[in-house]
Amino acid sequence: MKANVQQESNDWMQARVGKFTASRSGDLMARAKSGPSASRGNLIARMVCERLTGQPVETYQNDAMRRGTELEAEARDAYSFSTGQTVTECGFIRCDTIPNTGCSPDGLVGNDGLLEIKCPASEAKHLDALIRGQHAKEYHWQLQHQMLVTGRAWVDAVSYDPRWPDHLQLAIVRVQRDEAAIADLAQAIREADAEIEAFIATLQQKAA
Repeated sequence: MKANVQQESNDWMQARVGKFTASRSGDLMARAKSGPSASRGNLIARMVCERLTGQPVETYQNDAMRRGTELEAEARDAYSFSTGQTVTECGFIRCDTIPNTGCSPDGLVGNDGLLEIKCPASEAKHLDALIRGQHAKEYHWQLQHQMLVTGRAWVDAVSYDPRWPDHLQLAIVRVQRDEAAIADLAQAIREADAEIEAFIATLQQKAA
Protein backbone atom coordinates (compact mmCIF):
# COMPACT_ATOMS: atom_id res chain seq x y z
CA MET A 1 0.00 0.00 0.00
CA LYS A 2 1.68 3.19 -1.17
CA ALA A 3 0.12 6.60 -0.71
CA ASN A 4 1.15 9.66 -2.68
CA VAL A 5 0.07 13.10 -3.85
CA GLN A 6 -2.60 15.32 -2.38
CA GLN A 7 -6.17 14.69 -3.45
CA GLU A 8 -7.60 17.01 -6.13
CA SER A 9 -4.09 18.07 -7.24
CA ASN A 10 -2.95 17.65 -10.84
CA ASP A 11 -0.57 14.88 -9.74
CA TRP A 12 -3.46 13.12 -7.99
CA MET A 13 -5.61 13.34 -11.12
CA GLN A 14 -2.75 11.99 -13.21
CA ALA A 15 -2.11 9.10 -10.80
CA ARG A 16 -5.71 7.92 -11.32
CA VAL A 17 -5.61 7.90 -15.14
CA GLY A 18 -6.64 4.53 -16.52
CA LYS A 19 -6.97 3.02 -13.05
CA PHE A 20 -9.81 1.16 -11.36
CA THR A 21 -10.54 3.55 -8.50
CA ALA A 22 -13.01 3.12 -5.67
CA SER A 23 -15.37 5.74 -7.07
CA ARG A 24 -15.60 3.71 -10.30
CA SER A 25 -16.35 0.38 -8.65
CA GLY A 26 -20.10 0.95 -8.50
CA ASP A 27 -20.20 1.32 -12.29
CA LEU A 28 -18.01 -1.75 -12.71
CA MET A 29 -20.22 -3.94 -10.54
CA ALA A 30 -23.61 -2.60 -11.66
CA ARG A 31 -25.93 -5.25 -13.05
CA ALA A 32 -29.03 -5.21 -15.23
CA LYS A 33 -31.47 -8.10 -15.65
CA SER A 34 -29.66 -9.20 -18.80
CA GLY A 35 -26.16 -8.96 -17.28
CA PRO A 36 -23.62 -6.16 -16.79
CA SER A 37 -25.16 -2.70 -17.03
CA ALA A 38 -24.37 -0.01 -19.60
CA SER A 39 -22.35 1.82 -16.96
CA ARG A 40 -19.74 -0.95 -17.08
CA GLY A 41 -19.33 -0.57 -20.83
CA ASN A 42 -19.07 3.20 -20.48
CA LEU A 43 -16.41 2.79 -17.80
CA ILE A 44 -14.32 0.47 -19.94
CA ALA A 45 -14.54 2.87 -22.90
CA ARG A 46 -13.47 5.77 -20.70
CA MET A 47 -10.52 3.83 -19.34
CA VAL A 48 -9.41 2.77 -22.82
CA CYS A 49 -9.34 6.46 -23.77
CA GLU A 50 -7.40 7.39 -20.64
CA ARG A 51 -4.75 4.71 -21.14
CA LEU A 52 -4.26 5.61 -24.80
CA THR A 53 -4.09 9.37 -24.25
CA GLY A 54 -2.49 9.40 -20.80
CA GLN A 55 -5.00 12.06 -19.75
CA PRO A 56 -8.10 11.92 -17.53
CA VAL A 57 -11.42 11.95 -19.33
CA GLU A 58 -13.31 14.99 -18.13
CA THR A 59 -16.47 14.17 -16.21
CA TYR A 60 -19.30 16.48 -15.24
CA GLN A 61 -19.06 17.92 -11.75
CA ASN A 62 -22.41 19.02 -10.36
CA ASP A 63 -23.19 21.27 -7.39
CA ALA A 64 -23.53 18.28 -5.07
CA MET A 65 -20.02 17.09 -5.92
CA ARG A 66 -18.56 20.57 -5.42
CA ARG A 67 -20.38 20.79 -2.08
CA GLY A 68 -18.74 17.54 -0.97
CA THR A 69 -15.29 18.82 -1.83
CA GLU A 70 -15.88 22.12 -0.03
CA LEU A 71 -17.19 20.49 3.17
CA GLU A 72 -14.82 17.53 3.38
CA ALA A 73 -12.28 19.10 5.76
CA GLU A 74 -15.07 20.38 8.03
CA ALA A 75 -16.68 16.93 8.05
CA ARG A 76 -13.36 15.25 8.86
CA ASP A 77 -12.89 17.56 11.85
CA ALA A 78 -16.46 16.91 13.02
CA TYR A 79 -15.85 13.15 12.83
CA SER A 80 -12.62 13.41 14.81
CA PHE A 81 -14.28 15.56 17.48
CA SER A 82 -17.28 13.22 17.74
CA THR A 83 -15.33 9.95 17.87
CA GLY A 84 -12.04 11.02 19.42
CA GLN A 85 -10.26 9.36 16.50
CA THR A 86 -7.25 10.92 14.79
CA VAL A 87 -7.60 10.92 11.02
CA THR A 88 -4.55 10.91 8.77
CA GLU A 89 -5.14 12.36 5.32
CA CYS A 90 -3.75 10.53 2.33
CA GLY A 91 -3.59 10.76 -1.43
CA PHE A 92 -3.95 8.09 -4.07
CA ILE A 93 -3.04 4.59 -2.82
CA ARG A 94 -1.94 1.97 -5.33
CA CYS A 95 -2.97 -1.66 -4.87
CA ASP A 96 -0.06 -4.02 -4.27
CA THR A 97 -1.82 -7.10 -5.65
CA ILE A 98 -3.93 -5.98 -8.64
CA PRO A 99 -2.46 -3.87 -11.47
CA ASN A 100 -4.07 -0.58 -12.48
CA THR A 101 -6.04 -0.38 -9.25
CA GLY A 102 -6.09 2.11 -6.40
CA CYS A 103 -8.20 4.33 -4.18
CA SER A 104 -8.29 7.68 -2.38
CA PRO A 105 -9.96 7.31 1.02
CA ASP A 106 -10.87 10.48 2.87
CA GLY A 107 -8.65 9.39 5.74
CA LEU A 108 -6.81 6.61 7.54
CA VAL A 109 -8.09 5.87 11.05
CA GLY A 110 -5.71 4.11 13.42
CA ASN A 111 -4.05 0.96 12.12
CA ASP A 112 -7.18 -0.79 10.83
CA GLY A 113 -9.73 1.77 9.69
CA LEU A 114 -10.62 4.16 6.90
CA LEU A 115 -12.90 7.17 6.61
CA GLU A 116 -15.22 7.90 3.69
CA ILE A 117 -17.21 11.16 3.80
CA LYS A 118 -20.40 12.08 1.96
CA CYS A 119 -21.89 15.57 2.19
CA PRO A 120 -25.25 15.25 0.41
CA ALA A 121 -26.86 18.34 -1.06
CA SER A 122 -30.25 16.75 -0.40
CA GLU A 123 -31.37 16.87 3.23
CA ALA A 124 -33.58 13.87 2.47
CA LYS A 125 -30.47 11.83 1.68
CA HIS A 126 -28.93 12.80 5.01
CA LEU A 127 -32.18 11.77 6.69
CA ASP A 128 -31.90 8.35 5.01
CA ALA A 129 -28.35 8.11 6.31
CA LEU A 130 -29.45 8.92 9.85
CA ILE A 131 -32.39 6.51 9.85
CA ARG A 132 -31.26 3.63 7.63
CA GLY A 133 -27.55 4.09 7.04
CA GLN A 134 -28.42 4.38 3.36
CA HIS A 135 -25.13 6.04 2.43
CA ALA A 136 -23.22 2.92 3.51
CA LYS A 137 -25.47 0.76 1.32
CA GLU A 138 -25.36 3.09 -1.69
CA TYR A 139 -21.57 3.14 -1.72
CA HIS A 140 -21.08 -0.53 -0.83
CA TRP A 141 -18.65 -1.27 -3.67
CA GLN A 142 -16.66 1.91 -3.16
CA LEU A 143 -16.10 1.00 0.50
CA GLN A 144 -15.16 -2.61 -0.22
CA HIS A 145 -12.81 -1.42 -2.97
CA GLN A 146 -11.00 0.78 -0.45
CA MET A 147 -10.51 -2.18 1.86
CA LEU A 148 -9.35 -4.34 -1.05
CA VAL A 149 -6.62 -1.83 -1.89
CA THR A 150 -5.51 -0.92 1.62
CA GLY A 151 -5.96 -4.26 3.38
CA ARG A 152 -7.79 -2.48 6.21
CA ALA A 153 -10.57 -4.06 8.24
CA TRP A 154 -13.30 -1.41 8.27
CA VAL A 155 -14.51 1.91 6.90
CA ASP A 156 -16.51 4.48 8.81
CA ALA A 157 -18.98 5.77 6.23
CA VAL A 158 -19.97 9.30 7.23
CA SER A 159 -22.81 11.48 6.03
CA TYR A 160 -22.32 15.09 7.13
CA ASP A 161 -24.76 17.98 6.86
CA PRO A 162 -24.07 21.15 8.90
CA ARG A 163 -27.60 22.44 8.23
CA TRP A 164 -28.97 19.97 10.77
CA PRO A 165 -28.95 20.42 14.58
CA ASP A 166 -25.54 19.69 16.11
CA HIS A 167 -26.42 16.20 17.36
CA LEU A 168 -27.79 15.17 13.94
CA GLN A 169 -25.08 16.52 11.66
CA LEU A 170 -23.19 13.23 11.52
CA ALA A 171 -24.43 9.78 10.52
CA ILE A 172 -21.64 7.24 11.04
CA VAL A 173 -21.93 3.62 9.92
CA ARG A 174 -19.00 1.25 10.37
CA VAL A 175 -18.74 -1.11 7.41
CA GLN A 176 -16.69 -4.24 7.95
CA ARG A 177 -14.49 -5.95 5.42
CA ASP A 178 -16.47 -8.47 3.34
CA GLU A 179 -14.05 -11.05 1.95
CA ALA A 180 -16.60 -12.58 -0.44
CA ALA A 181 -17.48 -9.18 -1.91
CA ILE A 182 -13.81 -8.27 -2.17
CA ALA A 183 -13.06 -11.51 -4.02
CA ASP A 184 -15.90 -10.79 -6.48
CA LEU A 185 -14.65 -7.25 -6.98
CA ALA A 186 -11.06 -8.35 -7.52
CA GLN A 187 -12.17 -10.85 -10.16
CA ALA A 188 -14.32 -8.24 -11.89
CA ILE A 189 -11.39 -5.82 -12.00
CA ARG A 190 -9.06 -8.42 -13.49
CA GLU A 191 -11.62 -9.35 -16.16
CA ALA A 192 -12.32 -5.72 -17.07
CA ASP A 193 -8.61 -4.91 -17.13
CA ALA A 194 -8.05 -7.74 -19.61
CA GLU A 195 -10.87 -6.36 -21.80
CA ILE A 196 -9.30 -2.91 -21.78
CA GLU A 197 -5.89 -4.26 -22.74
CA ALA A 198 -7.49 -6.30 -25.54
CA PHE A 199 -9.24 -3.19 -26.88
CA ILE A 200 -5.96 -1.27 -26.81
CA ALA A 201 -4.08 -4.08 -28.56
CA THR A 202 -6.72 -4.18 -31.33
CA LEU A 203 -6.52 -0.43 -31.84
CA GLN A 204 -2.75 -0.48 -31.95
CA GLN A 205 -2.79 -3.28 -34.54
CA LYS A 206 -5.08 -1.19 -36.76
CA ALA A 207 -2.65 1.70 -36.55
CA ALA A 208 0.34 -0.47 -37.46
